[in-house]
Amino acid sequence: MEDISLLVLVVTLVALFAGYFTLKTSVRKKLPPGSFGLPLIGESISFIRAQKQDGSDEWIRSRIRKYGPVFKTSLMGSRTVVITGQAGNRFVFGGGDTGIGGNQVATAASILGKHSIFELSGSRHKLVRSAITKFLKPENIQRIVGEIDLLVKDQIFKELDGKDVVQLVALVKRVTFKVTCSMFFGLPEGKDKDSLFEDFTIATKGLWAIPLNIPGTQFYKAVQARGRIAKLLTKLVKDKKNKAKIETPQNNDIISALLLLRDENSEPLQEQEIIDNLITVIVASHDTTSILLSLLLRHLSIDSKILSEVLQEQKEVVKAVEGNEGKVIAWKEIQMMKHTWRVAQELMRMTPPAFGNFKCAWRDTTFGGYDIPKGWKVFWVASGTHMDSNIFEDPYKFDPSRFENSTKSFPPYAYVPFGGGPRICPGAEFARIEALLTIHHLITKYSWTHLIRDEPLIREPSPYPAMGLPVKLCQRNDKTTV
Repeated sequence: MEDISLLVLVVTLVALFAGYFTLKTSVRKKLPPGSFGLPLIGESISFIRAQKQDGSDEWIRSRIRKYGPVFKTSLMGSRTVVITGQAGNRFVFGGGDTGIGGNQVATAASILGKHSIFELSGSRHKLVRSAITKFLKPENIQRIVGEIDLLVKDQIFKELDGKDVVQLVALVKRVTFKVTCSMFFGLPEGKDKDSLFEDFTIATKGLWAIPLNIPGTQFYKAVQARGRIAKLLTKLVKDKKNKAKIETPQNNDIISALLLLRDENSEPLQEQEIIDNLITVIVASHDTTSILLSLLLRHLSIDSKILSEVLQEQKEVVKAVEGNEGKVIAWKEIQMMKHTWRVAQELMRMTPPAFGNFKCAWRDTTFGGYDIPKGWKVFWVASGTHMDSNIFEDPYKFDPSRFENSTKSFPPYAYVPFGGGPRICPGAEFARIEALLTIHHLITKYSWTHLIRDEPLIREPSPYPAMGLPVKLCQRNDKTTV
């Protein structure tokens, strides 16, 4: 009994000391205003509820009105500073020694892995990013537009064969995922690719979930799916390694690019490092493209004027392709799709694929006159500039013409659907080309009727039409009109 009493006393003293030290540290630092919410879960529940109701912007704006453009909160188990505006974007994306690095909230880190490029810093981050960036650099992607075109067209026709009612969200998710797996991993059609798709759908929903890893919760399901994904990718990596022993290694997919990578000591990446970054690449590339396509198809379903303009441009592309060998789209035809891409840019301004994301203070740092302690998360928000009337005139008006002079007409770090500066998403060009090719084949081969005209958006955590965008589909012919 005495031992137990002594233990209780020691624990109590330690807790009091820790509380005193935390209070003393907080007093010494000038923390941003705000509220941490409830113990452990913080404000996560209201944040996730806002996402599901497409109210993320209002969730942020309500706190900006109360606390200002920089405020503290607690999300997904992490103390977090939310920063908004152009200066905040520059702070996060501008590079240099700001004290801000990768590191997602605990839930996302569990899904992506501790060796994910989002978790790395310093020389290891530069090493892995260089390999991914080199594989995805625009000139490389531009050279294989015809190959991507064939994959997209073939996948669309397979998915739509014999169907007259489809959910377009599910369609573009399957098409973009399967094309990405083919291009990035050389993964053939079959059971493995189908299983991978189902597990990634589950895993991505756990990125920003309540951090409760118990059976039945969304986070638990996501962690289990992550384990199955890792098992399948491990097999792919081992197959590539064995093949490299008997053949000259080819740097023609991301697995090979990471296997060939060597650090400053000429050492290869560990297998787990490769697995974590393969998962990260799939999540980042596939999700962005499928979100963009869902937003595009949703808008084309309800805006007949924009639909007519985009269709007319894509019909010109069809004529141009007639003279190409194999009648496949090449880079020069992608360059003809200017208006289609301006529509996409405007949609990403108003509803960015990534509403925001987490970074981490790897040392004590400051922003906007406030201290950000080491280990705290930093959450940047795209709408802070995208919906700023000082940057975009009449920001709530849908107006693709604002992009006619390219994004260079806007201040740096104002338009950030793919990030910005030295930390811009390396897969942005691949996402653009894959999205344009998918829209081209859908709009020139099919017409559709939106079955739920006022269908809202939902975020889990990415924005998608809440009901999956069901449509009645029919094939076009030369006499079809909009």
